[in-house]
Amino acid sequence: MSVFRRTKSEPEPVGTEVSKPGGKGRPTPKRKEAEALARAKARTPRTRKEQAAREREVRTENSRKIRQAMKTGDERYLLPRDKGPVRRFIRDYVDSRFSLVELLIPLLIISMVLGYSGQPTLRQASTLIMMATFLFVIVDMVVLRFRLRRELTRRFPGEPLNGTTYYAVMRSLQMKFMRMPKAKVKIGQTLPDDYR
Repeated sequence: MSVFRRTKSEPEPVGTEVSKPGGKGRPTPKRKEAEALARAKARTPRTRKEQAAREREVRTENSRKIRQAMKTGDERYLLPRDKGPVRRFIRDYVDSRFSLVELLIPLLIISMVLGYSGQPTLRQASTLIMMATFLFVIVDMVVLRFRLRRELTRRFPGEPLNGTTYYAVMRSLQMKFMRMPKAKVKIGQTLPDDYR
């Protein structure tokens, strides 16, 4: 029989976490951990090589976010020229209409084949097809401008419309699968009234 030995091991009290309403939902870090994290964040590069490497990392990360945003349409990381409800509406408006640009590449290929055929009649037909294609594209752009302006003044009264025509024309001159940010609507799809 030992006098100094414990007879029974007492169970340790189980600590119940009391979640405080409005708390952050995680334990406060220890002082050493917080200081180490602050030092790691504030560590300045000692050499030009380290500084260049860090700047390259930041640029790479920003580029990756912008590329991802161009695919998904995430407004936070889009370029300034693509941000805002007006630009989003212009993209959807251009993407929802059928444009002659969709036929531009096939028509140009046909025109080139006819032009290199060697027969004068087919060469004339090639020139005629090219001129007609460019004329139709110009007419299509003019119609796009007037219809888009009407829609923009109806949906966004009081908003500045500087640069909207250029933005819409440049987007519509690209093939649909090449447009960035990626098209979110299909041709002929009805657009919502509210873009705010």
